[in-house]
Amino acid sequence: MEQIKVLLANIDKPDSTSIDTYMAGGGYEDARKALTTMKPDEVTQLVKDSELRGRGGAGFPTGNKWSFVPKNAPKPTWLLCNADESEPGTFKDRLIIEKDPHLLIEGMIIAAFAIGSNPMSYIYIRGEFYYGATVLDKALDEARAKGFLGKNIFGSGFDFDITVHRGAGAYICGEETGLIESVEGHRGQPRVKPPFPAVIGVFGGPTVVQNVETLACVPLIVRNGAEWFKSFGTPKNTGPKLYCVSGNVKKPGVYEFPMGITIKELIYDHCGGITGDRKLKAVIPGGASAPMLTPDEIDIPLNFDALMKAGSMLGSAGIIVLDESVCIVDAVWRLAKFFAHESCGQCTPCREGTNWLESVLDRIERGEGRPQDADLLLDMSENIGGKSLCALGDAAIGPVISSVRKFRDEYLHHVEHKSCLPGTTRYRRLDMPVAAH
Repeated sequence: MEQIKVLLANIDKPDSTSIDTYMAGGGYEDARKALTTMKPDEVTQLVKDSELRGRGGAGFPTGNKWSFVPKNAPKPTWLLCNADESEPGTFKDRLIIEKDPHLLIEGMIIAAFAIGSNPMSYIYIRGEFYYGATVLDKALDEARAKGFLGKNIFGSGFDFDITVHRGAGAYICGEETGLIESVEGHRGQPRVKPPFPAVIGVFGGPTVVQNVETLACVPLIVRNGAEWFKSFGTPKNTGPKLYCVSGNVKKPGVYEFPMGITIKELIYDHCGGITGDRKLKAVIPGGASAPMLTPDEIDIPLNFDALMKAGSMLGSAGIIVLDESVCIVDAVWRLAKFFAHESCGQCTPCREGTNWLESVLDRIERGEGRPQDADLLLDMSENIGGKSLCALGDAAIGPVISSVRKFRDEYLHHVEHKSCLPGTTRYRRLDMPVAAH
């Protein structure tokens, strides 16, 4: 499969963040077309027909999400862009923000028109993306100066503007209701659902939260049509897709392909294979929260349905490659430590469970593990998964469960020999403080 440049068509152009560069390639004409020649319901139906699924993790059909917004709601409808991108191993949205911000802005204008959004919208961007926030602020000023944001856009009677809202660097604010709470000025903690954001969201109004890459697809669909979009990929897994590849590969980076390239082809034919020509040990295909796959499981398409059938998920398409030199137990400990740190503490299964996972993994790595610890990790995971308020609990147990089931020998080696497997490497100092257990 050959690489394509659809979503990333502008990023290599000189001065790619400039509105003049963007307009020279037809930028904002798709928003003009939608606002002046189409009705909101027609835009929504077009996106439905394209079978575009959210690129932020869940893969929910975008047009369906828009259609859930009630008509004539008593409070204003809101569009929020989720630019938090805090999933470890994921950096595709950052590329769009920093290299082609006007594509995102145009996508937001069209989406806001389709759902009947309030005249103000927010791009919620993680605090660490300081440079990206400055790029967006400049791009928004350029769009206002051209009349593409503000009052009566394109003479259509539609009023719309966008504000960049910087977060404080909390992973949980990537969850849509945690993001909503943060925008409102509260602590970033998820809400109980129902009610769902499409009915009662930010400031009590109907709210649609969409990921950066998802919104960037919208102008392309308006320009080229639903059938063009569906020509990429396979039914229910359509469109061009950005894949982030990191870890033990020779050529890490963001790659764009029609949705469905196999993991094996991506790693070996496009990323140059494994660093040092070592053997592959495991792949995490959808960001840190996705269950691991072994080398004999990677000849499958990188799409939502195929990975779910394989027991993992596409998630944010953050592909983390681990070679034979990596100690799986140590790698999972590092992920468990991250999720324990980022748990908001609102619900007991996640607050207590993630810390206990980290603690047990810590003692195994230190040579203090017990023969029953591998099964204990599975038992603890069962008491977290599906029982926490939001998806963070499920995210935390993905690497743990898959690693215990597929690399149990490494856990047992740590218990019996009080060390990592020969030839594998720890990534932390052994004199770090021991976690409580």
